[in-house]
Amino acid sequence: MHSRAPAPLKALVEQLARLPGMGPKSALRAAMALLKWPESETRRLGSGIYDLRDALHLCSRCGGLTAEDPCAICADAARARDILCLVTEWDSMLTLDEGGFYHGQFMILGGLLEPLARKGSEALETERLVRRLAEGEVKELVLALGATLEAENTASFIRRMLSERFPHLKISRLAQGIPLGAEVKYMDKETLRQSLQYRQELA
Repeated sequence: MHSRAPAPLKALVEQLARLPGMGPKSALRAAMALLKWPESETRRLGSGIYDLRDALHLCSRCGGLTAEDPCAICADAARARDILCLVTEWDSMLTLDEGGFYHGQFMILGGLLEPLARKGSEALETERLVRRLAEGEVKELVLALGATLEAENTASFIRRMLSERFPHLKISRLAQGIPLGAEVKYMDKETLRQSLQYRQELA
């Protein structure tokens, strides 16, 4: 950014550039666009960002973002309670749910095992998962973690962790349609539908 740019503008651009998919140039364009908005709109946006952390919290059941606890998905009595779909992040859960072809429960793992990034099992929400399974309602756990090497390693870890404690639990994973190296949140609805329909039990 030009050295003579006003300090408040430079500060905003630096903050915006930290957002995913936002580089310095994109951040500058966004900042310039905000300057053209009516003052009431920019203040409303700022207030919304400021209030975001106070208004949202994690669902005690699935770990998803919600304004109420439990979230609307977990509180839906019409959903099947004997099948639990494990996803890495909240946006993957939304993607699967918006398809309208899965009507069970969800649980958010909070990431994947990434040894190179020093992200081990302690960074995952495994305790919440074990507590949920210990309730005895869930008969099948669907691992919807993607098809990356990290996802495969995490799936193997989850299976080993649960096999002794819950020997009668069926553990399956998404099958057809998910290409190697892909993430669930970027898949189209038909690919996800087939992956859930033709899921495979882990040996």
